Order: sequence, then structure tokens, then C-alpha cells
Amino acid sequence: MLARAGLGSRRKLEARIEAGEIRVDGTVAELGTTVGEGSLVELDGRRWRIATQPTDHRTLIYHKPEGEITTRSDPEGRRTVFDRLPKLDSGRWIAVGRLDINTAGLLILTTDGELAHRMMHPSGQVDREYLCRIRGSVDDAQIRRLLEGVELDDGPARFSDVVAGEVTGGHSWYTVALMEGRQREVRRLWEAVGAQVARLKRVRFGPVFLPARVRQRQFEELPAADHRVLREDVGLPARAVELVLEPATGGD
Repeated sequence: MLARAGLGSRRKLEARIEAGEIRVDGTVAELGTTVGEGSLVELDGRRWRIATQPTDHRTLIYHKPEGEITTRSDPEGRRTVFDRLPKLDSGRWIAVGRLDINTAGLLILTTDGELAHRMMHPSGQVDREYLCRIRGSVDDAQIRRLLEGVELDDGPARFSDVVAGEVTGGHSWYTVALMEGRQREVRRLWEAVGAQVARLKRVRFGPVFLPARVRQRQFEELPAADHRVLREDVGLPARAVELVLEPATGGD
């Protein structure tokens, strides 16, 4: 926040905090000191009050193809989804739940870190829906295990819903939903009951569906009203606010 206010670079300000040159509410600040609205910050004989102001964020839906990765950069030089996104004057795009390189479909990207955290965290109870193409057939006992839960290497997991689709060319189609997004969790769940995923596509994340009009490698920006709805769905205020510094008055 101090760096955003133009008081110096993050590195220099951290050094000044470690040197005891910055005070918060009359106490020498330390790295990690918590501040909030109304806190008094002192530096070089100058004083500021911390205030809040509304801030606008942007959110996109992107139709990820197979073969793209969702990290910001790749040591192997592979294309990432961030290569295709519009440039920002400030802030950065945050992927709301990654998709592995072999999984296609809906990827939500936002500049709102609060929203991204709430949507990804299991406590947010935001479900994800996937279209799965399974090699061969799956019996009722396997489906029952997927719904009741199986033990994976990183703990128990289950689908909250499994809906059978058509059977074509030796493959069975299923739509599944789950309430979390651990690494390769959908594939590992199917593998745990002896089934093999031939194709995987995310089609929904919470209330956001992948529209048919958004083709692979295309993105679409959500209206501000939709962004506010997403925040409210995970228990956040409709409008995001950020902390800013305002000069303290003589009476402060």
C-alpha cells in the first residue's frame, strides 16, 4: 500500500520498516504489521490516515484449448493462457482454479484477488462442472463409489453429482460436479475406480457457464454487474474496496 501511494519501492520501504523508520498508530512498524481503515502511518515527519475507497475490477472467461498451460511463464517455452489476455495498466490477471495442459474449457480470470481466493477455497462451496469422455463403459458400482467417496493420495474425494450421457464409439460421456479443485482431481477420481479419461472439459465454475459463442482461444469480459454477483455469491460485498493513504489533518 505504501508503494502504491508513491512513497518508494517495495524493497526500499521494507528496508525502512526493518530500520524502524515507519510507525503505525504510534508504534514502530514491523514487516507484516496489520493496518486497517483509520490507522495512522508516520514516515519522515509526515502523517497519513488509512482510508478505503471503492475499486473496480475486471473478470474474463476464457475458452482454454488442450495444450495451453495456466502458469504465467514456462521454462520450456510453451504457450500459456496469459499470452492471449488483454494487457492491464495496473494489477494483474489471476486464474481462478487452474486447468492442466490436457484439460480444455472454462477458465475464469480476474483482477480481484479477494474474489479469486473465495471462489477457489473449499470453504466457498463453489462447485465445478466437467464434461468427461470415458474409455469403455462404467457400471453402477463405480458410479456409486464416485458419489460416496474414494481415498486419493492427498485425502478423500468425491463427485457431488454424476450424470450419464450418450455412448459413442466405445466411449461413455458423463457430466460430473465437485466442490473443490485439487490437482488433476477429476482424472484421479475416475482412475481410482478403474476408469480412464479420454477427454476432459470444464463447462461451469459456480454460476458461470462456458457460452457456446466463446470459441477456443477466445475470451469474453463479464459485465460489472456480473462481477458484483460473483462477489456476493461467495459472501463478499458487491463492490470491492482498497486501502489508500490520505494526509492526516492537524487534529489526528
